[in-house]
Amino acid sequence: MSTGLELALSRIGPADPQAYEEAARALDAKTKPRGSLGRLEEVAQRIAGIRHTPAPGRLRAAVVVAAGDHGVACEDVSAYPQVVTRQMLENFDSGGAAVCVLARTAGARLRVIDAGVGAPTKNIAVGPAMSRDRALDRVEEGIALADELAREEIGVVALGEMGIGNSTAAAALCAAFLDVRPERVCGRGTGIDELGLARKVEVVARALGVNEWRRDDPLGVMAALGGFELALLCGVALGGAANRQVVVLDGFIATAAALVAVRLAPQAVDAMIAAHLSPEPGHRLTLDALGLEPLLDLGLRLGEGSGAALVLPLLDASLAILGEMATFDAAGVTDAGR
Repeated sequence: MSTGLELALSRIGPADPQAYEEAARALDAKTKPRGSLGRLEEVAQRIAGIRHTPAPGRLRAAVVVAAGDHGVACEDVSAYPQVVTRQMLENFDSGGAAVCVLARTAGARLRVIDAGVGAPTKNIAVGPAMSRDRALDRVEEGIALADELAREEIGVVALGEMGIGNSTAAAALCAAFLDVRPERVCGRGTGIDELGLARKVEVVARALGVNEWRRDDPLGVMAALGGFELALLCGVALGGAANRQVVVLDGFIATAAALVAVRLAPQAVDAMIAAHLSPEPGHRLTLDALGLEPLLDLGLRLGEGSGAALVLPLLDASLAILGEMATFDAAGVTDAGR
């Protein structure tokens, strides 16, 4: 393990329970019945714990979209050809993709990272996706990016991805870590039919069988079964946790990257918020393994960080309530105490 990853892991600690409880008491003092804003209050408390302060204030947000190509795409596991990854990068650059629109709407910065477009990983169905050194390099690039965003006073980092074939890699990662059969984590991804789904399940089974990996070696599992963009997002999640940034997870693929991060640093999960629930069957299993409950369930399955960008205004609203809503005492309103 290199110095960059070791340093990040050494900086990751649990959320601050005192800040969480103080934020809860502050919310109880607002002019409303206790808990009447439901999960909006829970989010504000969670952010207070992540930031280690009961008054985190309003936070600047960035959406990080990592893109990469996958050798496993040659197994016909996607409804779209691999060239679409490159074409979508151009769409991101022109501001026309869904995540571009949603990030602008939320007032968030958008960072699109080419983690391996045009230079795909190897086909996981016949051998490892990448070397361990390449996996480590990508993880450390993600850590460095989170550090850079922290220096720019970004307090919320939302994770998104783009890569034809990457739901197959994500399914392989989750099947390995969760010790479940491939059919439990494989979904239709970009919209494959029944035959395509059966083929995808078989490809993931092959990947699990032909590669050497150990569940207690998360970096090795990433190298064997993952992808360049997944490794980079794993690093962003680790760096975000080390910097006490709020790490917002998009759908199944981003959550698979976060799962690897948590296997490397279990306390990193304290920094994470699940944006939404994807229809991909592996997503609920992975969220349950992480102990995270998604904020939204809108049937979103686009990826790109679109769901994560969509919840950023909710996070901002929760912080505005915590910091700006009047208390019973200040407003001269009688508190019923419940």
